[in-house]
Amino acid sequence: MQTAILLYEGFTSLDAVGPFELISHLPGAETVFVAKETGPVRNDQGNLALVADRTLAEVTSPDILLVPGGPDARQAMRDEELLDWVRAVDATSTWTTSVCTGSLILAGAGLLKGRRATTHWLAMDELKAAGAEPTGERVVFDGKYVTAAGVSSGIDMALHLLGRVAGDQVAQTVQLMTEYDPQPPYDAGSPEKAPAEIVARWRDR
Repeated sequence: MQTAILLYEGFTSLDAVGPFELISHLPGAETVFVAKETGPVRNDQGNLALVADRTLAEVTSPDILLVPGGPDARQAMRDEELLDWVRAVDATSTWTTSVCTGSLILAGAGLLKGRRATTHWLAMDELKAAGAEPTGERVVFDGKYVTAAGVSSGIDMALHLLGRVAGDQVAQTVQLMTEYDPQPPYDAGSPEKAPAEIVARWRDR
């Protein structure tokens, strides 16, 4: 089994690295970072790079496709070379997944039309405009399409996938060994819970 994580300039680091850390523990599986060209690809802050070991042309039939989000996902969703590759690998994938605004790229490829999906809370209107049916859920399954909400939700999505692919015990073991037991100091992780002035400030942007 092969998981391909798509990289493009301006992706959000945790969108890719969070799921990678969990999915890479899938027994007997290979996880690869793929981009237009091999080499380092910079994140949305420009201060971290992940290395793409394979080009799009070298990865043609992954079992799992994972598309991270980021501020530049809006440009990527109009990049026909990327979209053509996403459509091509989706034709044979077992699971096609995204984190955060990565769902905009899947929608840009025409894969989420009429499907339930999620994204970062600030991008819900864009997801709807791209033809999907946005929900406020943290992880959404619609057939083989799995979308996760903002950034950290990619970890939850990866656990869901591990359970579906390898069984509950494998997923529970990975959760235990990564000690994924969130106990945040604030209850401000969604627009419904965060202070109204903070939510309003980001909506205005």
